[in-house]
Amino acid sequence: MNITQAAAAAKAASIQLAAVTTRAKNDALAQIARTLRQNASQILAANQKDLQNAQNNNLAAPLLKRLKFDQGKLDDVCAGIESLIKLDDPVGKTLTATQLDTGLELYKVSCPIGVIGVIFESRPDALVQISTLCLKSGNAVLLKGGSEAENTNNALADTITAAGKTAGLPDGWLHLLHTRQDVADMLSLDDYIDLIIPRGSNDFVRYIMNNTNIAVLGHADGICHVYIHAAADLDMALRIAVDSKCQYVAVCNAAETLLVDQEIAADFLPRLKKAFDEKNVEIRGCDQTRSIIDAKPATEQDWAAEYLDNIISIKVVSGLDLAIEHINTYGSRHTDAIVTADKNAARKFLDLVDSANVFLNCSTRFSDGFRYGLGAEVGISTNKIHARGPVGLEGLVIYKWKLLGTGQIVADYAGGKKQFTHKKLDKNCEL
Repeated sequence: MNITQAAAAAKAASIQLAAVTTRAKNDALAQIARTLRQNASQILAANQKDLQNAQNNNLAAPLLKRLKFDQGKLDDVCAGIESLIKLDDPVGKTLTATQLDTGLELYKVSCPIGVIGVIFESRPDALVQISTLCLKSGNAVLLKGGSEAENTNNALADTITAAGKTAGLPDGWLHLLHTRQDVADMLSLDDYIDLIIPRGSNDFVRYIMNNTNIAVLGHADGICHVYIHAAADLDMALRIAVDSKCQYVAVCNAAETLLVDQEIAADFLPRLKKAFDEKNVEIRGCDQTRSIIDAKPATEQDWAAEYLDNIISIKVVSGLDLAIEHINTYGSRHTDAIVTADKNAARKFLDLVDSANVFLNCSTRFSDGFRYGLGAEVGISTNKIHARGPVGLEGLVIYKWKLLGTGQIVADYAGGKKQFTHKKLDKNCEL
């Protein structure tokens, strides 16, 4: 089956999937989790092949870490599916209800987007998260993972497809793409595909946006900041800074730049240096940072770098306004945090930093669909339309207007025979 045939099959399946009941979708999700556990040995063996191939090809250590799919990862994705089952179905919710006139009622009701194409990185667990989120939200999905995870992705996609068939889902609701040419061809299939979510570098996301008429939702780099304000509790700041950078360095919500207020820099930076040395983190600092601790000189490029590695850039700033200006200049609108006990400073930071996720006194690593209670995520959006931040179930539905009448015609209203009431209703759309 070529990409056009796959997209056409997904379109047909999406129409049927939109009407699948909540119970049927949840039963299918439970079947997927059971089948993943039953097929664990084959899936983990496939991942070992991918890991061996990646090591033979000298894949970078952060990418190797993302590629690994062991029993722990399998348990995590199954737990995620079970959590997803417990969430409300986002489809069919009445968002607003308005009486236009007696017997003429207008409802704004959530519905699936349709067919979603997702291009994701070398994390096989993302395939499970994305496909199950699409299922719960009633969307068909075309998936293209990294070639380095081909064996694992094939094993996972085959398992999920078989489980869906057993559960009675429409044929063709999930397709796995295999080549770069498939991605290029997908971009022209706007008759079949409703939304593309690319996960990758800035250049890659821009390429997708510039070469398709299909709506694109996503983010490119994750250049996240932690700002240690003058009124910060330094013990708290140290824990948050280390966790934001080191808890898992190869992800888009890991901190890449720390901003430290000059009032506390002399006290805080030596403690931070010791903690980062223990974690083998390389520090690249501004001149003022390097006058306090030993660090490599930071260049202009470092302020806009997503390292995804044990590297951090540190800049000393003279106050909140300059910290906000730096973040809005160099950040990627992903996730930025402030550590402070000053409520006014916190409020200003949260209001003025132009990012999808803005945090007070906590790690940037909380920026995640599962941690938000969204049932994992298909990605992080830094867009300012439709969905922003971690894109979970609510970001995978749109809405339609349903107008229920009793024989009304516009001529009566245009001629003044009848008048609109435009009265808000507190009721669901029910026939």
